[in-house]
Amino acid sequence: MARIVFLGTPKSAVTTLETLAVRHEVALVISQPDRPKGRSKKLQPPPIKESAQRLDLEVAQPTSHAELLETLVDAAPFDVGAVVAYGRIIRPEALRVPEQGYLNIHFSLLPRWRGAAPVSRALMAGDTMTGVTIIKLDEGLDTGPVLTAQAVDVGTKENAGELTDRLATMGAHLLGESIVPYLSGDLVPILQTDEGATYADKIETSDRPLRASYAVGAAVNRVRGLAPDPAATLNIDGEAHKVFEVVRADASPPQGRWQIVEGIPIVGLADGGIELVTLQPPGKTPMSGVDWARGRRESGGTVR
Repeated sequence: MARIVFLGTPKSAVTTLETLAVRHEVALVISQPDRPKGRSKKLQPPPIKESAQRLDLEVAQPTSHAELLETLVDAAPFDVGAVVAYGRIIRPEALRVPEQGYLNIHFSLLPRWRGAAPVSRALMAGDTMTGVTIIKLDEGLDTGPVLTAQAVDVGTKENAGELTDRLATMGAHLLGESIVPYLSGDLVPILQTDEGATYADKIETSDRPLRASYAVGAAVNRVRGLAPDPAATLNIDGEAHKVFEVVRADASPPQGRWQIVEGIPIVGLADGGIELVTLQPPGKTPMSGVDWARGRRESGGTVR
C-alpha cells in the first residue's frame, strides 16, 4: 500500500480519488479553493473536496504556489503524488517533494492534445479516437515520460461531458493498476516523443459562438466539444442561446437564417442545415428544439 497525496479539483477527478482511497493510503487531498457559483455567487466547494469529505480524508486548498509547496512539505514524506485535473501548474520545487514524483492522468493519447482542454479540443477537431495516458510529471506541459496509455473510439454523438466521464473511469483504473509496479521499478516510464504533438488550449469565451459561416460538420463538432458546459452559443434574432445538441438536417434554410420545418427548428449554415435538438434561451431552462419552436410566434428569423 502506497502513501499518496492526491491533487485534483473537478468532477472528472472524483472516480480516481475513490479508486485510490480503496487501494492506498491517501494522506492528503489538495484541490483548488471554493469558488462563487450561480446568481447568488455563494462559495461552492469543488467536487473533489466534497468527495474527500465523504471519504473522511484531510483536504487542503492552497491559494498560491508558495502555499502549495508549504502544504506538500508538511505532508511529506509520501511515496508519490497523484494528479488529475488539478488546475494549477506544479512548479519544479514542488515536483521534487516526493521522491518518486507525481503521476498524472491526462485525457488524451499524448503527445496529441497536450494542455488544458484535451477532450473538448479533440471533439471540436472531429477526432474519432482518443484515450487516456498516465505520465510522470516533469517541468513541461504534459511532456513527461509515459507509463501506460489506452485508446478508445469516440462515439459519433458523444459530447465532452459524456466522453470525459468515460475517460475518467478508464484513467482511474489505469492509475490504480500502475502505482505499485511503478514504485517497485517494474513499470518504467518511457520518454515521450514530440512528434505529432498538438495543444489543447483552455476553452475561452471566443470559442463558444456558432457562426452562420461554419460548415455543418464543424458546427456539430463544436457543440459536442462544448456540451454540457460551458456550451456553444447561437445568436438567434439578436439573443444568445446556449446550444447543447445539434444534428445535420435534411432541409437547409438560406445561410444565416433559421426556419421551423415540420415543427423542428433548423439553421442554415455554409453547406447545409443543422437541427437544434436541445437549447436554452436566455433566462430559461434547457428545452428541446421542438418545444422551443412551439413557443415561437414567428416561423423563421436570423442567426449570426
